[in-house]
Amino acid sequence: MDIISSEKDFMSDAISFEEHWARTHQFDPPAIFDSLREERPLARMVYPDGHVGWIATSHELARKVLSDPRFSHSMEFCHFPTTHWGELTPNSPEIPGMFIYMDPPDHTRYRRLLTGEFTGRRASQMTSRVEAMVADQIAVMRERGTAADVVEDFAEPLALRVLSEVIGLPYGERDRYANAPTVMHDPDSKMEDVGPVYEQALSFFIELIERKRKQPEDDILSRLIADGQLTDEELCNMVALLLFAGFGTTAPALAVSVFALLHHEDQLAAVRADPAKLDGAVEELLRYLTINQYEIFRTALEDVELNGEVVKKGDTVTVSLPAANRDPAKFGCPAQLDIERDTAGHMSFGYGVHQCLGQNLARVVLRVGLSALLREFPGLRLAVDFDEVPLRLKGSVFALKSLPVSW
Repeated sequence: MDIISSEKDFMSDAISFEEHWARTHQFDPPAIFDSLREERPLARMVYPDGHVGWIATSHELARKVLSDPRFSHSMEFCHFPTTHWGELTPNSPEIPGMFIYMDPPDHTRYRRLLTGEFTGRRASQMTSRVEAMVADQIAVMRERGTAADVVEDFAEPLALRVLSEVIGLPYGERDRYANAPTVMHDPDSKMEDVGPVYEQALSFFIELIERKRKQPEDDILSRLIADGQLTDEELCNMVALLLFAGFGTTAPALAVSVFALLHHEDQLAAVRADPAKLDGAVEELLRYLTINQYEIFRTALEDVELNGEVVKKGDTVTVSLPAANRDPAKFGCPAQLDIERDTAGHMSFGYGVHQCLGQNLARVVLRVGLSALLREFPGLRLAVDFDEVPLRLKGSVFALKSLPVSW
């Protein structure tokens, strides 16, 4: 009888994954994260497939889970904390080249091939090219007259152009691959829409590999082909990973950052008054917004004692980066956007061996993009009421459907 009673308590104490989506404010994570972090920073959570796992909401626990080799990121035995297009994400064996869902040593082998491509120095060398692309998108906005959409006219095309050039995708042929990351990152997409655009993109990548093999250029794909360590299947999947992951985070981060600055007029004024504060502003915006919402998770490879609990082998732990970045034990007054704060240790790019590979390039895009918008449009403002800006709350990334502005 005691066992039955404890099982009921165990289940009733678990929160539902759906509660994550109940935002109370445009820029704030769900309020439940604050209470969880204070009362039980490692809490039971019922996953979409019925698995009763865990969710970690403190900065300390987030770092512990993401740096502990006893936790896996493999898709073979994990439980996804979100649904995709209304469907459960099935377990699957490792996909060659898709190293984001691998553990060492396989993850290490693939990632090492790309580490040199995304150093701070390499990203800095891209600055002039990014500036040129930003100037082109500024011109597109001006062509609209005195109003434009930051998402459609600036953030998305800029992120796609930068990634295309770095990876080696011909932007002039973007109609053959650009729909795939857009559709796959849209939680409102229909399941039947995803397969065709994904297959179209993969078919183009395979064709492109053959072209690059014959006529290599100065890009990641050409260098990986010349290196000779990867099969065509691995190359194709690695291109898909770099494009989809990079586009799906960089474009939303830029658009939501513009939205946040336009709303926080004192912070916007401070950046305008002293452009040298922009680097700090970018880091604070990354922390404050934390667009990577709900798909950071790890599965225990063995029983692990954590925060006084035993996470059993096979249990999945979701790590809430938005909650970790709003932990008052790490950041004073964390619910405030403060470009003057010390943001060291923020986890917007994750932590541990899976920390975002392209974070240096993302910072360049954010810094150059924001700088140009503020400089070129001194009267930039929202073209609709604050509450009318359409948000994209479900899915793995916090994003905007559109951001109408005028000047």
